[in-house]
Amino acid sequence: MSKNLIKRLITSIILLTILLISIFSLNVVFILSLFILSSLICFEANNIFEKILNKNNNKIYKRNKKKEFNNKFLFLNILTFLYVFIIFFQFSYQIHKMQGPIFFFLVISICFFSDIGGYFVGKLIGGKKLSKISPNKTISGTIGSFIFSLIPLLVMVQFEYIDLELSFIIIILILSISFVSQLGDLFISYLKRKAKIKDTGKILPGHGGILDRVDGIVFALPFSYLILKII
Repeated sequence: MSKNLIKRLITSIILLTILLISIFSLNVVFILSLFILSSLICFEANNIFEKILNKNNNKIYKRNKKKEFNNKFLFLNILTFLYVFIIFFQFSYQIHKMQGPIFFFLVISICFFSDIGGYFVGKLIGGKKLSKISPNKTISGTIGSFIFSLIPLLVMVQFEYIDLELSFIIIILILSISFVSQLGDLFISYLKRKAKIKDTGKILPGHGGILDRVDGIVFALPFSYLILKII
């Protein structure tokens, strides 16, 4: 077993432990954890925007238009802050409050297994590339993401947490969450490609940055909240 794989495994176990404690502990612990996560997302996004603007707008400095650079940088950070703290933070809190920690964990699990399915099926089968945005992603991996995203449903059925009479609607909901999660993954991959970086950070040994791990979740949780409100 390679050192990097050991790092990923240890980091994954620690992250899972923190996640379970945060979700199933006291409400104040959940809010604090969500605040810390949101802050780290904004911090890493800030670094990505800085790299994108520096690499793509060097001519701005040559023309002494530093103000234009600062305006773009400020706009992107304000936009990110508003989304993360007004939409992601608030909607995540509302899901946890209204639907409970089990449902919240279910949405996280859908994104998690969707990510796993995309990685392993894509590596195992390969085939046609999905998009130039992320060259490592394949159409087979996308199909694998949808299939693996249904695994949490099977677990919930075994524990009789989900009503089988609503199984069709729930399957559509899960596949929709998986779809949005994959779009979020592609969007962050696009930003990393523009910034010419592999990872959004180095805070997680073997995994990269926080945003590398929650790229899909950041969009899937607000989407889940909106779907619940519509239903």
